[in-house]
Amino acid sequence: MSSIILQAHSLTKKYRHTVALDHIDLQIEKGKIYGFIGQNGAGKTTFLRLVTGLAFQTSGTLDLWGKSSAKDLQEQRKRIGCMIETPALFPAMTAYQNMEIQRIQRGIPDKAVIEKTLNMVGLKDTGKKSVRNFSLGMRQRLGIAIALLNTPEFLILDEPINGLDPAGIVEVRNLLKSLNKEYGMTILVSSHILEELYQTATEFILIDKGKIIEEISDQELNERCKRHIAIKATDPQKALLVLEEKLHTENFKLLPDGTIRLYDYLDDLEKVAAVLSDEHILVTGLSVSGDTLEDYFLSKIGGSENVKSPKC
Repeated sequence: MSSIILQAHSLTKKYRHTVALDHIDLQIEKGKIYGFIGQNGAGKTTFLRLVTGLAFQTSGTLDLWGKSSAKDLQEQRKRIGCMIETPALFPAMTAYQNMEIQRIQRGIPDKAVIEKTLNMVGLKDTGKKSVRNFSLGMRQRLGIAIALLNTPEFLILDEPINGLDPAGIVEVRNLLKSLNKEYGMTILVSSHILEELYQTATEFILIDKGKIIEEISDQELNERCKRHIAIKATDPQKALLVLEEKLHTENFKLLPDGTIRLYDYLDDLEKVAAVLSDEHILVTGLSVSGDTLEDYFLSKIGGSENVKSPKC
């Protein structure tokens, strides 16, 4: 059986004279947590709306579990749970009553799933409190609970930690990791809190101006963002021997372009420079590098001058 849950081919969405998505090619594989990163207006929510059937593409194709016809897509979407933008809730009703309406609408026979799901998101004890008296964070949790009501194979969340305090953010992070580990649930989550995605996702999709600019795994991102001393020398092989013999470290890596990444001595740049100089190695570049996820994203879209707002 194929591990591909979602596949987009040249997916495009236009609104009059605006291109919201520009020939997107993308694959989502089973069992991974994807972090979807992009500025406001980059096309994140538009893409999520196309996947969930809330909007339709102008051109291109979308496959879910290998199915692409309109009828098949609607059937496959029953396997998806989603929260896109602000959760649609009945403010005069309790959390349980909101869940009960959703259960009936979706034809889910087992009432016990309501308490189980509310407990998962920390809302089991809200009792008769109406949703209009919920904090923003509590409403977000209820929206996630509604998305989980059908125990989906593929969970899509748009800004799920919006309005949560630090403790609530940690709870949601642990919940997503638990769902992924215990149920094998594939998760696609967008958030403007990039450092939180950094701690949650296993894969990252970077989108800018309607185009996918990069897909990268957490291991690759960690390697690229990990703090290190970047050394450029005319004789990198000799420099490696010096680092090993004089600084007693093997915690380095030689890149294809000849740059050496040294992961030790980050606070003693002068010592590294002195040792290399003493061994008559001509150093043409020596600096401490390494980015946060936010720094890395900004570098991919051309720097902070291109950022429209604090959110991504």
